[in-house]
Amino acid sequence: MIRTVVQIICCLFVYFSFTACDKLPCEPEIDRLKTVFVDDTFQLTGVAITPEERLFVNYPLWSDIYKYAVIEAGRENDKRHEETSWNRKHPYPNLYMNSWQAGQDGKDKWVCVQAVYADERNYLWVVDPASPKMAGVYQNSHKLVKINLATNNIERTYFFEGVAGPQSYINDVRVDNQRQYAYLTNSNEGGILVVNLASGNARQVLQEHYSTKSDPAFRFIIDGRELTKNGQPVKIHSDGIALTPDGDWLYYKPLTDDKLYRIRTEFLRNDTMSSAALGSKVEDLGHFATTDGMIFDKKGNLYIGDLQNYAIKRISPDLKMQTLIRDERLIWPDSYSISNDGYLYISCSQIHKQPEYNNGVNKRTTPYTVYKLKLP
Repeated sequence: MIRTVVQIICCLFVYFSFTACDKLPCEPEIDRLKTVFVDDTFQLTGVAITPEERLFVNYPLWSDIYKYAVIEAGRENDKRHEETSWNRKHPYPNLYMNSWQAGQDGKDKWVCVQAVYADERNYLWVVDPASPKMAGVYQNSHKLVKINLATNNIERTYFFEGVAGPQSYINDVRVDNQRQYAYLTNSNEGGILVVNLASGNARQVLQEHYSTKSDPAFRFIIDGRELTKNGQPVKIHSDGIALTPDGDWLYYKPLTDDKLYRIRTEFLRNDTMSSAALGSKVEDLGHFATTDGMIFDKKGNLYIGDLQNYAIKRISPDLKMQTLIRDERLIWPDSYSISNDGYLYISCSQIHKQPEYNNGVNKRTTPYTVYKLKLP
């Protein structure tokens, strides 16, 4: 009887908490969002779970509270966090790569890593915008690094000197191994980087297109107020990026508005198209939610965050949006990775609580976390 009452209360909570389109399982939210990694000190942004269930996390060099750029998380029992599966932190791929100091060469070390991405062929791709404290690219060392997870050795590094400028901030990556291309976003200036992985040639496109720019009219309201820095509204441009399972479409969006765009990758790979011709191929999909990262599953569903409402949403192939979970622990869900057993891994970076967005007051609450959510 008691269990039945609890189930009824749960169903009523779900019904009144979400709109009619948000059909959710009748189960407590706390049982769905599982903690898998915590860091009590250092702010993280990216997460990657590999096909062999190795977990990687990265930390950008945004403040003096910093130690390693990329770590592999090791499994450990920790009584403080009963649900945590990974707690040990191993600098990856080695300590040397994580030892950069100002004044040193940044070409063979991590300078300021923003994202990690694990592909289906057991490679880890690391995005290093090399802009410590977001002060500008350090000595042209912004790069994309390919690491063989079987050997833990770097196979190739792609540099962006002459492709993305000194004020760029390369943000996230998706890789098409079949066609041998990678696509990255430039979130500080707006633009898409297209990298031929075979030749190493790279170029930046759509820099002047409206789809890579945050809508100046959109007010990014979070926790009841507009996100500002130095008294001005924060505008973060092309950020989230995702490839459809067949690699035919690239989806992307500015961070600080709710618009979503896509373009066929065949046009991005065509280096003979003019900027105007390429821009005409961009499709405006409409308004959805403000998200940082995003990712497709194998069925073609797109998973995004809803930063303003502490939620995760799913967009079906026919562009119907549904709320999967809303939880106060989802403090700026940042990056995503999907495991082979059907879990969405979610990193939470608490970006809007940083001092520069709160008149110098640090509102971040540790620990920084990675959760996993079983997908429907």
